Amino acid sequence: MIRVITIFFLFIGINSQAQEINWMSMNEALAAQEKEPKKIFMDAYTVWCGPCKMLDKNTFTNNDVIEFVNENYYPVKFNAEGPEEIDFKGQLFKNPQYDPEKKQRRNSPHQLARALKITGYPSLVFFDEEANLIAPIPGYRTPKQLELYLKLFAEDEYKKMTSKEAFAEYQENFEGSFE
Repeated sequence: MIRVITIFFLFIGINSQAQEINWMSMNEALAAQEKEPKKIFMDAYTVWCGPCKMLDKNTFTNNDVIEFVNENYYPVKFNAEGPEEIDFKGQLFKNPQYDPEKKQRRNSPHQLARALKITGYPSLVFFDEEANLIAPIPGYRTPKQLELYLKLFAEDEYKKMTSKEAFAEYQENFEGSFE
């Protein structure tokens, strides 16, 4: 009996840790968006960025974050200094100065990162159902801090924000539920 209970709890532990964000490339998200419109949530990171690694370890492993992102967005993992070619809105974005010898060091910024005006890492970038940029949010966020932005954009509350004061009021009145 104890053996069965131990196996049951071991299975539950393994099963709960197996849940993860269904990351895709930007090209995959754009193709999926054409078939079924949905907002895009992009994690623009670099391989050398400490806060980016903390985001992966502490925030993107949170079950509430995982569930909400997978349900409401096409989640994109984008190396903002990587070599990926991205066909975005009829333009091909590359990283012509990418140096493959710089595997864990700073590299040149990707053309898409520049076009999106990403200046710091990590940056969490939100796009609407037609791949129009809503906003890049720079910096590390805990699950509770990220929840505000995930819901603000998923529920179109950002469309009501006409001033900094309106956003401050939204922030002040926001009641999160993420653990």
